[in-house]
Amino acid sequence: MPQAPETVILNGRLITFDDARPRAEALAVTGGVIAAVGSTEEIRDLAGPATRVIDAGGATVLPGFIDSHVHLFGGSVELGYLDLHGVQGEAELTARVRAAAAECPNDKVVFAVQADYAILGSGQKTNRHVLDRVLPDRPFAMFAPDHHTIWANTRALEAAGILHGGPVDAGATIVLGDDGKASGELLEASAFAPVLRLTRHGGRDLLGMVTGRDPEPPATAAEREMDKAAIARGLKHCASHGITGLHNMDGNIYQLELLAEMEAEGSLICRTEVPFHFKSFDSLDRFDEAAEMRRRFHSDMVWCNRVKMFMDGVVESGTALMLQPYPGSDHIGDAVFEPGHFNAACVRADAMGLQIATHAIGDLAVRRTLDGYEAAQKANGLRDSRHRVEHIEVLHPDDLPRFAALGVVASIQPGHAPFGGLFTPEGVGEVLHDHQIPLAYAWKDIRDSGARVIFSTDWPVIPVDVMPSVKAAVAPLDLGAPWRNQAQGLMETLESYTAGNAWVEFNEDRKGRLKPGMMADIAVMSHDLEAMEPGQLDQARAAATLCRGNLTWGG
Repeated sequence: MPQAPETVILNGRLITFDDARPRAEALAVTGGVIAAVGSTEEIRDLAGPATRVIDAGGATVLPGFIDSHVHLFGGSVELGYLDLHGVQGEAELTARVRAAAAECPNDKVVFAVQADYAILGSGQKTNRHVLDRVLPDRPFAMFAPDHHTIWANTRALEAAGILHGGPVDAGATIVLGDDGKASGELLEASAFAPVLRLTRHGGRDLLGMVTGRDPEPPATAAEREMDKAAIARGLKHCASHGITGLHNMDGNIYQLELLAEMEAEGSLICRTEVPFHFKSFDSLDRFDEAAEMRRRFHSDMVWCNRVKMFMDGVVESGTALMLQPYPGSDHIGDAVFEPGHFNAACVRADAMGLQIATHAIGDLAVRRTLDGYEAAQKANGLRDSRHRVEHIEVLHPDDLPRFAALGVVASIQPGHAPFGGLFTPEGVGEVLHDHQIPLAYAWKDIRDSGARVIFSTDWPVIPVDVMPSVKAAVAPLDLGAPWRNQAQGLMETLESYTAGNAWVEFNEDRKGRLKPGMMADIAVMSHDLEAMEPGQLDQARAAATLCRGNLTWGG
């Protein structure tokens, strides 16, 4: 080494994911890349007077975590909203909401997140009349954890202009009550978009999901700075959990511009990929915008090379698209795309060399997504596309082998599962047939089929904290039959959060391994993860995080 390294990490238990040297004790960083990997004695000898020394103290050191399914802008903004996770019953809800309302007297709408579908108790539906009692004198609305439903009181519905309903896109519903007015339940993005426009950032934080387009009218200079400040807080939060890379799941040029400005200013501390978001009402000509996004944004820190689509909604609200009606109903969910249009979009995106990521939760949604990817292969020929299916919460046995056969990646969030330990296990089983449960949230069965599996959180659906999701995968709850044991090994779980997520973004030769020449994206943990009891893994977190060799957390 011609010069002393800028940073050395010593006394660690390195998990390198480098087949040539899977284990080591220390490493050195110079110029944003890993310069050497070896024993503590070898690496210590390389250090100079100005070298930063991080003592891992016998804890795990591994490649920086890459969360491959997040909503960065929305998650960042929601760090400042009232969090209703764990709140149960009208009395507790009322107390929490009124206290929060007193702290934000100037907000157009008092807004809360993480409201459980059964927040009022089992079998009790949330509607505007209940929320009018919770907060009678101001607009109030609250987001479900999955971000597919908002409940709003009468004042919020009036302020949003949808008390008497309004136009929505395919797959979305402004639920109407017996009186012909909105009940307060708003299903899917276009139904609740008018409420989001009343929130602190004017809904700009979720435009990449709601429309896929830029703010209209354009954000002012002050609003842009406000938005960047929120994202900066969110990125620091991510770095505090050992995260060095993010795959955003909603996108527009506005978000890319904000991130590129932050990169130029030196405040972007996590690498972030932002997709082109193609909506069901878009014509294929809109893919010209995807080409422009890819052309303009292609740095190591901010880039676009992917298209995101939605095939359905979620199980909890009955909008996930199923092969047969939900128990006790004649409803199979809501299709966002018609198959012909989706297949044509897949063929166009694939022909452009774009990776595709599609939200598909119900078994019919998963099947139609695989059909679209197969149509692209037949039209364009086989290539290394690494197309992804996001979530895959219900899967028909006939479609299990299709992932490996088509080379499709299963993008899964262990914390979403009823046995993941983050949500109460009751509820989901009530909206599935018994025969659907064995292959519900079936990440082990999918991996065992030979398909590539990657892990993530879907922040802010669940916290972006890495280790609770690792625990969910390694030590899931035992719910008994007909639920199957989907427990993963620790190493394959960590691989699916690091090297696997680097691979899925086509960067396996540049990041995701602790190897000389690789990007110096590194997480130094608080514990030796391999020595921990699986059920205690959520007690570990990052002690230090480096991205591009720069210390972004701890140290």
